Amino acid sequence: MQQIAELRGRIETWRGLERRVRDVVEIIELAMAESDDSVEAAAREELDAAEKQLTDLEFQLHLSGEYDNRNAILAVHAGAGGTESQDWAEMLLRMYLRWGERRRLGVEILDTMEGEEAGIKSATIEFTGPYAYGYLKSERGVHRLVRQSPFDSSHARHTSFAKVEVLPEVEETGEIEVDPDDVRIDVFRSSGAGGQNVQKNSTAVRLTHIPTGIVVTCQNERSQGRNRDSAMKVLQSRLLERELLRQEEERARLKGQHVDMGWGNQIRSYVLHPYKMIKDHRTDYETSDTLAVLDGEIDGFIEAYLKSQVGETA
Repeated sequence: MQQIAELRGRIETWRGLERRVRDVVEIIELAMAESDDSVEAAAREELDAAEKQLTDLEFQLHLSGEYDNRNAILAVHAGAGGTESQDWAEMLLRMYLRWGERRRLGVEILDTMEGEEAGIKSATIEFTGPYAYGYLKSERGVHRLVRQSPFDSSHARHTSFAKVEVLPEVEETGEIEVDPDDVRIDVFRSSGAGGQNVQKNSTAVRLTHIPTGIVVTCQNERSQGRNRDSAMKVLQSRLLERELLRQEEERARLKGQHVDMGWGNQIRSYVLHPYKMIKDHRTDYETSDTLAVLDGEIDGFIEAYLKSQVGETA
């Protein structure tokens, strides 16, 4: 029933565009008949809006993967390098939060591990809304930052790395079954910056999936039960992603390709010094507007990646 509702929604969207174009044609015919500049301006404005809607709908055709229409869980992990990398991880966290707000997606931080001096060691975010995973899957990989360090008194140039994971959220259909006997549950006190942010009760939850060794923690909620539910949701998504990666590696093996999502495989470089440039190494898409990108305007990179994948997954 959910799939039927989604398909009906898509059909109605296209039919709505069809009606909109017919209305534009009528306005154009009226403008030609009456030689009315004001009607012509209104027709041109409506035609531009219809064209933009068509472009957006055509682009959504790139999001035809089995899991593309699902919610997404995104995790950011600081690489080696201490404070520098942890600050970079926090910059990426802010970038994705701002992107989610711009897209009007639901955004919830499920877990954050603070850095010792600044930034974060890791963070896990849930994005809810249409095609959240379809868009964000392009961000999976290692992100590299080159800049003058704000933590170095000599302002030397530093290179930092952070890794981004993107997981499709598991639906409530039993597609990923987790045996309770395979999961060890530990509870502990939430850590934070101090003061009121630190819980006196043991509300934080750590789940360890014994067969795979996957460990998930959640501590942002004040309720142990809610943290346990969030952690289980992330664990199920990690198990699903593990299966998807296994299938991807098998397809790549059959095609004679090599798949590497390790730390050595950076997908994008963010250079803030000695010049300003952000470049995606998979598509060669680049921009010098670094401030806008770090403020969440990453759609250009996402669209370039998705367009580059047309035919690759066939």
